[in-house]
Amino acid sequence: MYVVTAEQMRQLDREAIQGLGIPALALMENAGRAIAEEIIALCKQREKGDAGPAEFTGNREAPEGFRVSGDSALTLDSAAAERWLILVGKGNNGGDGLVAARHLSEAGIAVTLVYAVPPESLTGEAALQRDAAAAMGLSAVVYGRDRLDIAAYSGILDALLGTGAAGAPRGSYAELIAAANSSGKPIVSADIPSGLDADTGRTHEPCIHASVTVCLAFLKRGLLQYPGAGAAGHIVVRSIGIPSALARQQGAAVYWLTPAVLRDVLNVDVSRHRSPEGHKGTYGHVLLAGGTLSMSGAGLLASRAALRAGCGLVTWALPTKLLPHVIGSAPELMLAEIGGEDKGTWNSETAAEVLRLSAERDVMAVGPGLGRFTGDTNWLRALWEGTECPLVIDADALNMLAETDYRLWASRRHPVILTPHPGEMARLAGVSTAEVQQNRIQLAMDYAREYGVTLVLKGAHTIIATPAGNAYINTTGSPAMGTGGAGDVLTGMISGLLAQGLNAVQAAAFGVYLHGLAGERASHRRYDPSALIAGDIIEAL
Repeated sequence: MYVVTAEQMRQLDREAIQGLGIPALALMENAGRAIAEEIIALCKQREKGDAGPAEFTGNREAPEGFRVSGDSALTLDSAAAERWLILVGKGNNGGDGLVAARHLSEAGIAVTLVYAVPPESLTGEAALQRDAAAAMGLSAVVYGRDRLDIAAYSGILDALLGTGAAGAPRGSYAELIAAANSSGKPIVSADIPSGLDADTGRTHEPCIHASVTVCLAFLKRGLLQYPGAGAAGHIVVRSIGIPSALARQQGAAVYWLTPAVLRDVLNVDVSRHRSPEGHKGTYGHVLLAGGTLSMSGAGLLASRAALRAGCGLVTWALPTKLLPHVIGSAPELMLAEIGGEDKGTWNSETAAEVLRLSAERDVMAVGPGLGRFTGDTNWLRALWEGTECPLVIDADALNMLAETDYRLWASRRHPVILTPHPGEMARLAGVSTAEVQQNRIQLAMDYAREYGVTLVLKGAHTIIATPAGNAYINTTGSPAMGTGGAGDVLTGMISGLLAQGLNAVQAAAFGVYLHGLAGERASHRRYDPSALIAGDIIEAL
């Protein structure tokens, strides 16, 4: 599924209307009906006594098209018990809300339109929908002019501000948003919550905190970046008649990472099929360079994760002093002692030994538990320029890269995958961590393209950005995964998938997706998710 910016959505709307000849009113009608269906679905959950929609995790196929078909989508046994406020802005978002109000009314739900501005100020298709609602006799008030008792209603539709809004809501819009948030009523937002930046996920003050967001046509970037993802609640994506092929033709390059995208866009065998004739040599050999006496766990976690990801063999290169402490901790691993210092750390003289080992391996990962040492940047440069296999760089190896302009190093024939968390990304990009988090998707895309690497920007909704300018946003995972070593596990998994023949983008995307699923599974196995540790993720693969 494509993820678009506000400007791309405007272009898609324009092309659908002007290029394909789809009437704007038809698109608005489809949008409003889809919103009404989702409100009725929410009402049905309450009718059954359900707590409400589950938190959006994305570990399912993108829900494209109508969830249900036929008139049954717009019927509700207890419709008479439902009363909904429809908050209407002056733009097309308000027009979508007006269409939804008509359909809700037809389903037997009492609706009251609350215009944020005098209704005569509406123009275009929204004005036509205003007139249709008036002709149907729908109850309507103007905020600030007419009396309004929000407590008397069972739910609120937020159709105030859409993707075209810029800056913080003001005036009656701001007051209506604040009143809706403080009402305690379930809020359904049309397309995006009012007050949310559609591109960055920034939430202005005030911003609607929705129970459900009915995203129309294509996911908006801001819905997949925090804090916007938190304000959106449960996200449902609904088709309104704009062909997905149009997004492809218009150059949309960002995807929500789902099994369908893994299969159809990235050509990944998500079944992880194994040949009956396969053996350990079939599935590749990973070399991991990392670990010190004080940080041995990082190297061990990454090595074990590479094996669990399905590669045939893993060699862990580690300082000699560390070797006696880890023998037997994972008998499936091969260990290669690499000189190092007496205190169990690395030194600049070990590069030649690592390069010798890499000549017989399919993938090299470097960084977990590596630490810093004198001459380490030159040490990493030697590996960068001397290895003839894909290279995965994490942890302190990323901090080494941040201290040099590695674009000046000799070019590589084989791909590089970087796996920074936001702090490491800030050092790589020369910005603050706050700046990284303000617009994660665009920053990751710009960096990957400029430096010619596959970039995995970790965090809530990890982003995989490619040298070709594409990006994939992953929504599997659990807050319980915020624990030491989880990133080392991801490095190992990506390396293990690379060793099995996946290309850099495939391995990074599939590795991130599986890592998140394993984290979800592991957290559910715990009495309290906060008890999850990194090793649990490996065991849940």
